[in-house]
Amino acid sequence: MKKRILIIGASGQIGTELTAFLRKEYGSHKVIASDIVEGDAQMMASGPFEILDAMDYDAVQDVVIRHEITDVYLMAAMLSATAEKFPMKAWNLNMNSLFNVLNLARDKKIEKIFWPSSIAVFGPTTPKADTPQRTVMEPSTVYGISKQTGERWCEYYYKKYGVDVRSIRYPGLISYTAPPGGGTTDYAVDIYHKALKHGKYICFLNADTTLPMMYMDDAIKATVGIMQANAGDVKIRSSYNLAAFSFNPDELSQSIKKHLPDFTIDYDPDFRQAIADSWPQTIDDSEARNDWGWEHKISIDEMTKIMIENLRKEYKK
Repeated sequence: MKKRILIIGASGQIGTELTAFLRKEYGSHKVIASDIVEGDAQMMASGPFEILDAMDYDAVQDVVIRHEITDVYLMAAMLSATAEKFPMKAWNLNMNSLFNVLNLARDKKIEKIFWPSSIAVFGPTTPKADTPQRTVMEPSTVYGISKQTGERWCEYYYKKYGVDVRSIRYPGLISYTAPPGGGTTDYAVDIYHKALKHGKYICFLNADTTLPMMYMDDAIKATVGIMQANAGDVKIRSSYNLAAFSFNPDELSQSIKKHLPDFTIDYDPDFRQAIADSWPQTIDDSEARNDWGWEHKISIDEMTKIMIENLRKEYKK
């Protein structure tokens, strides 16, 4: 079957690794990366790249038609902490980019969409332990409001127009290949950099702030997995809960100390604490596991080992 993929927002934290994975999976010439700015040297050298504004419908349509795109992964977004500083910019980017690809699919110009949601769709009134797939959703952040709204529109376009849109609610994502992207869970990336560079870290969340997290390799596997699933197995067209493990900054620091015994952490909570407090601590993702076979592979300590080994290599360059 002919498949040609467009990744919108390919230069971001998730998009960088998703692009590399999909190019290995389908061939570099079949995966067109795009973003409003160029990607890193590896991305630019490994396959086609288009400078693209996700909010420009005509430009997105032009790329889709020129490259005969079948599948779109829409990864462009303004994340939680940044969105609180620029509410209308975040709303416009997060919503208009989604409408652009939904409308292209409605008009049969693309066949399939992946659009990521987030645990930010939940809010202070959501049950924090084993948060179920269907529950109270009263988000208190700009990012969460846009993601909750996006979920409703995805489901609407599926039911009204038959658009094959698929989505998962990402927890906090951790990777060594891209810098933090402005999210509340990004302390769990930055902490490794500071541990290796300075031997200490000042955390913007409290020590006991437990949040759902995932290593990036598992998130990429889930993203591609739901897109490769049979359409009949994807029973939820708003967005699936997704989980791997949950931890707090103190627990993560203990994992780091197994490799860097002298590492220290202090706490100076800022506005992101209120965002984190509104989110779940653990997630029930049984429907994703049952419907299309999702399973995570990497544990907290395995993640720490991978992060430290690879960042050490980077800092020695």
